[in-house]
Amino acid sequence: MKRAALLLALLAAPALADSGLPPAALANTQLRDPAKEAEARKLMETLRCLVCQGQAIGDSDADMAGDMRALVRQRIQAGETPEQVRDWLIARYGDYVTYDPPLSAVTLPLWITPLILLALGIFIARASFKRRRKP
Repeated sequence: MKRAALLLALLAAPALADSGLPPAALANTQLRDPAKEAEARKLMETLRCLVCQGQAIGDSDADMAGDMRALVRQRIQAGETPEQVRDWLIARYGDYVTYDPPLSAVTLPLWITPLILLALGIFIARASFKRRRKP
């Protein structure tokens, strides 16, 4: 009986992950100015939800993404540029919040690794082709 209760509690845990609080103001409400709303939406597509796996805050249904959407809209409505809002979010949450992390000592492996793997693949392919040509 205890095992069944424990199993039920573990299965119900994801359903209880979101809070029961109402969403933040402007989380799901568009700004009145269409130009500002377009700026906010464009910025939201470049920001990663911190609790989702790879979703932008504009696409996520998580409470945290709703809070971040509300922050973006509030700051855009207050007159900040999307770059200022993005910089503020990066300062607050770190480079992980953006899909386009800036080049720094911490993110350098993210930028260099694909180039190294590409060079390694070209080297291996070239060596393989050379071996095939030799009789």
